[in-house]
Order: sequence, then C-alpha cells, then structure tokens
Amino acid sequence: MASSQPGPVSDEEYAKQEGVPSYDQPFIQKYLDGRDALIAQEKAQRYDHAFRETLSPMAAEASTIVSAIRYEEQQTLWQPSVEDELAISTKGNIYPGMMFTLAKERMEKSKLWQIVKKMPKGALLHCHLDATGDMDWLIETAFATPGICILSEQPLDTAERRTKSLFKFRFTKSESVSEGPSIWSEPYRSDHRIPIAKAAESFPDGGKTGFIKWLKDRMTITEQESISHHMGPNDIWVKFISCFAVVKTFHRYEPIFRAFIRLILKSLHEDGIRWVDIRTDFTTPYFCEGSETPEDGNFTFLEHLEEEIAKFKASPEGKGFWGARVIWTTIRHGGTRLIVEDMKDCIDCKCEFPELIGGYDLVGQEDLGRSLVDLLPELFWFKKACAESGVDIPFFFHAGETLGDGNDVDENVYDAILLGTRRIGHGITLYRHPLLCDMVKDKKILIESCPVSNEVLRFTGSIMMNTLPALLAKGVPCSLSNDDPAILGQGSSGMSHDFWQSLQGWDNLGLPGLASLAENSVRWANFENCTAKEWNAEIKAGAFGEGIRAERMKEWAKEFETFCAWIVKEYGEAREVEGLD
Repeated sequence: MASSQPGPVSDEEYAKQEGVPSYDQPFIQKYLDGRDALIAQEKAQRYDHAFRETLSPMAAEASTIVSAIRYEEQQTLWQPSVEDELAISTKGNIYPGMMFTLAKERMEKSKLWQIVKKMPKGALLHCHLDATGDMDWLIETAFATPGICILSEQPLDTAERRTKSLFKFRFTKSESVSEGPSIWSEPYRSDHRIPIAKAAESFPDGGKTGFIKWLKDRMTITEQESISHHMGPNDIWVKFISCFAVVKTFHRYEPIFRAFIRLILKSLHEDGIRWVDIRTDFTTPYFCEGSETPEDGNFTFLEHLEEEIAKFKASPEGKGFWGARVIWTTIRHGGTRLIVEDMKDCIDCKCEFPELIGGYDLVGQEDLGRSLVDLLPELFWFKKACAESGVDIPFFFHAGETLGDGNDVDENVYDAILLGTRRIGHGITLYRHPLLCDMVKDKKILIESCPVSNEVLRFTGSIMMNTLPALLAKGVPCSLSNDDPAILGQGSSGMSHDFWQSLQGWDNLGLPGLASLAENSVRWANFENCTAKEWNAEIKAGAFGEGIRAERMKEWAKEFETFCAWIVKEYGEAREVEGLD
C-alpha cells in the first residue's frame, strides 16, 4: 500500500514555506554591505594594508596564483590518506598549520615550498651565530679537521651521563695527545683529550654511526623533544642551552670558524637573504689555527669574522650580498661584575671595529634570567661609558619571549621601549598591551618574530597559535626571522621554513603580507652607524629617502617584482583553480 506521507522537501522549498528570507532580500543585502565595510575598515588598520594597496598588476596576479596553490594543497597535500606514512604516525592528524617538526618533511615537497624558497626575503634580523648553519656539515668538518679532540670533566660511561653530562671539543697538537682510558669508560681521567675519530670508533652504542647520531642529538632539539609541549618551557630550555655549550667549542677554532662563516653566508644568499644582523656572545674562548692557547680578548675573532664577510661579498658566489654586522650579546643571568666586564669588552671592540659592531642585546631564557628593570644600573652605566668612549651602540633587546602576563618578565617589553630599543626580539606578549602597541607604532620599533622558534621552545603550540597575526592586525611593524635554525630543527641557515609556516598558517597573510614582512626587514636592517634621530628619519622615509637604506629597499622591490613575474610564468595555470579565478 502506498505511503500517504509527503515526499522529501528541499531546503529551498522548506525556506519558502517557513518564510526564511533569501540573500537577495534588501535588508539581507544591507547587512552584508555593512559587514563587508566593517571587515574592510578593520583590514585597513593592518600594518601590511599600505603594501597591498600599492601592488603592481604583476604582483597582484602572482598573489592570486599563490593563494590558489595554497588552497589546492590544503585540500590535497594536507589531507590524510590510508597509505600515508605521516597519517599513520600521527593517527590521521594531518592538517594545514600542524606542528612544524611533524610537517617539515611534507612541506618541503610542496609547490608552496618551491615558491617560498625562491622568494627574496630581504634581511635576517634575528639569528644567533652558533645556532646557525648545518649540524651534519659541522660534524663532518670536525672529523676532517686535524687535531680535534673530545674531553669531559667526567667519564661518559653510562647512558645517563652521555645524555646529561657536559663535554667539549678542542684542537690538540699530535704530540700533546697521550694514551689513556676511553672517555666511555669509568677510569677516564678528567679533561683528558681523545681524538674525535678514536672516540667515535670506540663509542659503545654503535661505533662511529652511533657516535654521530648521539652527537647530533646533543647539539639539537630532537623531534620528540620538540613536540613534548607538556614538559613546559623550562625543560626545553635546559636542553636548548646545553646544545650551545657543545656547538660553540667547534665554531671557536679558526679553520672551522672561517669555513662555517662562508657556509652560512652562502646558504643565506641562496635563500634570498641579502643582509644579516648576527647576534653572538663572547663567553667561549677562540683559538687560532694550530694553537692550544686561546686568544686574549675578542679582537682576533672579530677580525676573522670581518675578513670572511668581506671575502664572501667580493667572491662570485657572493655577488649581490649586502653584508653583515654583529649585535653584541651578554648573557642576562650574570651578576654585575660579569655583565659590566662584558660591556667593557663590547665598547673596546666597537672602538676597534666600528663598522662591524652594530648593537647590543641581552640573551638567555627571560623567564629565569635578570629582567631589564633589574639591569637598569648596568644599562645606564653602559650608555654613559659609550658616551665617554665616543661611540654609540644602540639597543636591540629581546623582550616578551615568555608565557607570563603581568610578571616582571612580561614587563621587559615596557623597559625595552623606554630604554630606546630599535627593534624587539620576539615580543610574544606585546599584543596583550594595547598602549605599548601604540607606542611601538609611534616610535617605529620593529618586532623580530621567529615563528618556528616560538613553537619549538613551547611559547606557542603551532603556527596557528602564534601572536604575530594579532600584532599585524593592530598595525604593529613586524618581520620574520629564524632565531636558531641549526638547533631548533629547520636544518638550514635560511628563513624559508619560517616564511612557509607563516604563509600556510594564516589566511589573512597571503603573498602580499609575506612580502610586506620581507620589506620591513630591509627597512629596519642595521646597515650602518646612525644616531637615534638619523635612524628614525631613515625608517620613516623608507624607499622615498636617500642613502643606503632607500637604495636597498628599491633593490628588494625590483627583485620582488622579478620574483612575481617568475610565479606567473611558472605557475600561471593555478589561476584556473575553481573558485579562485
């Protein structure tokens, strides 16, 4: 018997029956017009709004293509499949903007990666020298360098000691090396030097292959460590700091150091980076080739650094590279004597290398180090001592690299601004301070944002939780940097991973927003000595001013236009992706 129940009613028919209005109703259209106006009004306050408004037709076309590729890869590459190894290892938890360490291998297979790799990135404003480079290269170079030995204060005879105990590497003349117990055995004598090749061969967990794996694990944040966010920032910082203690002892030997500088400058240039402001501290002794005695002071180290920068710029492979300067860093955990003595060294080196030393900063974990307000006497002393020596060393402070809200660590952002910093490293908590955001905009202070670093060091859970979009929305000037790529997992000196993460993670950014961040890096780069007044005038004038900053901003703009033309030529078919014409 046939049913008397009516057939299924479509949503459209049901809406008509119930009197639900359609989108073509005047009052609905009026609402949508007001909604569009509100969105446009807010987006006009974004820092990158002016850049978007002046895009050339070629750049606008390239932007559309990149958006299409991003959309396509979100629907394909970033969706799990049954046979997908990443899907299996993460139990199907694959999505755009997932944790960096898990996403890295997959991102490097994408079209978006190829585009970002080729992008002109301007200047790298926030990186730490000893956490840059390539750890595989460093280990290989150490094995190939005559005389490199390993030593430790205690035997590394247990798995726990090999995981936690400190050790270092030093050049040792062949006649100084004597037979003795293995460093991996209990009878090992404190600080006895053992050639690296011999130590590797006798490594108890797999010989040389196991030694290299162990050494790399001790010099980097491992994949498991990077995703164990439940352990908290303090835990990861213990490992992070221990990595520097090992890596520095490789870098501070002249043959390795010179080759290392050439390597990182070449890597940066190949990644579209034309300038780098290098942060480094001077707590580790520097040894000249063939010497077991450390240099007295830091002049030789800086002389060799300056020489290698000049050589690279003059070489065929360095053509078009603008150069590098040093931001001197002091570890913020020291007492007054240690910090003031380091400040004296900074001033002496500035007098000797006026073009190389470009600024001053305090580094180390903010949460456990001395706050800027606690360091006020030392910082005012430093400024007075600079004036007495006839030098000007501006501040480029780390601040707001914390999860705190309203504690003395969070308040470092207040003091960084009041003390006249020209840029702020990280500034993760700045978005919580509306008055300070206005002050940063008014004083033309740039935020050096390091998305991958923020995630691996447990200040954000993933790129999608980063605070940079909030700052851009408030009109705060920002740029991207890589911070510590060799230790934190990027695996290269360049910024492509941080650029890719930002482009993929934030819908509001797109190619124009990414380009605006790159342009900012050129505008705020520390190219030359200038007073606070000259600095502010140059930042404000930008590409419309005169001098080296304006010239380089124009160079970057030309390079970006060429890059956009390449995108249109190489990936033009992406315009036809449905819904993105």
